[in-house]
Amino acid sequence: MLNKLTKLALGLALPIALLATGPAMAEIREHQLKFASANNKGHPQVMGMEKFAELLKDKSGGKIEVKLFPGGVLGGDVQTVSALQGGVIEMTVLNAGILASNVKPFGAVDLPFLFNSGEEADKVMDGPFGSGLMKLLPDTGLVGLAYWELGFRNLTNNRHAVTKLEDIKGLKIRTIQSPIPIELFNSLGANAVPLPYTELYTALETGTVDGQENPAANIINAKFFEVQKYMTVTRHQYNPQIVLISKKFWDGLNDEEKALFQSTATEARDYQRKVSREMDAKAIEEIKKTGMEVSELSPEETQKLRDAVKPLIDKFSPQIGAETVAQLMKELDTVRGK
Repeated sequence: MLNKLTKLALGLALPIALLATGPAMAEIREHQLKFASANNKGHPQVMGMEKFAELLKDKSGGKIEVKLFPGGVLGGDVQTVSALQGGVIEMTVLNAGILASNVKPFGAVDLPFLFNSGEEADKVMDGPFGSGLMKLLPDTGLVGLAYWELGFRNLTNNRHAVTKLEDIKGLKIRTIQSPIPIELFNSLGANAVPLPYTELYTALETGTVDGQENPAANIINAKFFEVQKYMTVTRHQYNPQIVLISKKFWDGLNDEEKALFQSTATEARDYQRKVSREMDAKAIEEIKKTGMEVSELSPEETQKLRDAVKPLIDKFSPQIGAETVAQLMKELDTVRGK
């Protein structure tokens, strides 16, 4: 009887031992990677990067080291995406809409006056719509890990206060390098000038452009108040940020390492969004203290802006994909309880 039990124990022990050394128990290995962004240290985007690096180092027992390169030192957003595709840089975080040049459906998140709040955007981007966009990335050499936030964009300029739609006419406004923001400002009567973020301060300082549009936290962080006189709280566009990792690097990770990167990006996401919203709430008061003149649009003028850019949805739907736009609108209705 004892002999039979011994044999049974030995028989069970062998597959257990094999399981313990198999892929399910793959170890976290040593990695060192570069994480780049266009914004400067102190910005909510970079604070999210810092949190991600700290968490990943801690969770990996010090085996994975993330070196941060903020401030566009490794290039602008478009250049950094190319570097990820080539495996030269491992990670970046940027406006999700910039990826429209790689994957057209990403243009949907650039549509104007789309979201009413950051929390509303969270539900859409963390849900089937956002995950569906991410599934389109690997074919382009990129992998999406999470959506962070940049926030609602506002208009600044150096020529005059903007309190009504007509005041925008003729202003040279820098936009991000994406088709919808360019068309948005042209349709409002401005002359849109797409430029990398890393070149923006100099363009404002030299008068190459009259103004720009960015969330309040960016205006403080990049010190645009030094070269701009007027700000208008337009909240014309909300920017989800996407955390990207090079597919070349990703494919070299084992399943346990991939799960660790994914969970860390999600944990850092919740921190980053909280910080971003707290800073945005304070930033407008800080901007006023710098001496910039801050204007609020009346509800009537805001509606004029909304009406002026409504045709953009019909114009860009075929490029983005009519099904993508329809899905986005359907999910927005669901989030709003319609």
